[in-house]
Amino acid sequence: MIENLKLSRRAILLSTAAVIVSSKAGAEVYSGSLPWQDGRSTAPVPIFPGAWRFFTPPEAVAMGAIVDRLIPADSLSPGGKDAGCVVFIDAQLAGPFGSAGGQYMRPPFAQGTPQQGWQGQDTPATRYRIGLKALTDYVAGKFPGKTFATLAPAQQDDVLKGLENGSINLAGLDAKSFFALMLQNTQEGFFADPIYGGNKNMVGWKMIGFPGARYDYRDWVDKHNKPYPLPPLSIMGRIAWTAK
Repeated sequence: MIENLKLSRRAILLSTAAVIVSSKAGAEVYSGSLPWQDGRSTAPVPIFPGAWRFFTPPEAVAMGAIVDRLIPADSLSPGGKDAGCVVFIDAQLAGPFGSAGGQYMRPPFAQGTPQQGWQGQDTPATRYRIGLKALTDYVAGKFPGKTFATLAPAQQDDVLKGLENGSINLAGLDAKSFFALMLQNTQEGFFADPIYGGNKNMVGWKMIGFPGARYDYRDWVDKHNKPYPLPPLSIMGRIAWTAK
């Protein structure tokens, strides 16, 4: 994690891993009423790198630099970009998450408490579009001729630190809440099931020893305080099983 930010890389990643994995690991969404019937579920559609679904090319470059500072590469894992975090965020913003599907988005709008979360009228997609444009404008004014991606790593860290603590003002949105949104989505991309585009090659799960979407753990229930010896599995199965 960025030097001098409030939380260390490992504290941020490990403290949220279990919540993120559990929230993104559901294989199907059921609709209708009990009893469930065949054909009434919607399986997740695998996300693979390719044309950007939401980000413009300059936005994608900026996000690649941002996630690589939030999760820099080290001896335990690759950085956020190589782990697929931008691909994950892009797909999420192009889908129901980006349009705030399923969320109450009617007035009155107000500044929410940390426990309440976002209470504004802008969707996540709108916040990213406004936020990345405002960040680009801020960097161009502070560092003429530069973009966030072309700043030195220490300069990138200073900018992100300023967003986190609110010392940098961005036109059109609250910098602190925008930083928190990017950080949360980067964490999700690092630990979500690879079917959603992030956690490439299950690098996040391998780092923390999470076994993934295995259906049966009965042989290991009584083996306390011992590492689980089998490799993690995605909802899609192993890479070797994926149709070429």
